[in-house]
Amino acid sequence: MRKTNKVFHLAIPCKDLEETADFYKKLGCQLARRYDDRVTFDFFGDQVVCHLSPENIDEKPKMYPRHYGITFLDKEEYDRTLDYAVKEDLPFFHEPMVRFKGRQEEHMTFFLIDPSNNLLEFKYYHDPFMVY
Repeated sequence: MRKTNKVFHLAIPCKDLEETADFYKKLGCQLARRYDDRVTFDFFGDQVVCHLSPENIDEKPKMYPRHYGITFLDKEEYDRTLDYAVKEDLPFFHEPMVRFKGRQEEHMTFFLIDPSNNLLEFKYYHDPFMVY
């Protein structure tokens, strides 16, 4: 289990710092730092750094195998994030759905796509033992 003194770090490419900053702020992420070539966010308690790298943008992203996101342990927090994404008119890559219905690993999920075609998944497992 993760200790509270650790923060996961993820670096991803972006094509435009301004639109990237706008997207992540609308998602509720706190801007931590901004430089000429990157922006850093508090992404739900972890660190996401968006590096200006327009030549590395995936023009045809697919959900699998490359995406990142949050697995919520609290359904209300998942619901609030979904409601917030809808309210802020953030672009969905895949609308909310239930995966593995009727199985122990059943979970609710939705995917957003940021301005640089990075895919973000948000999910909630009904059985907390299935998180890992």
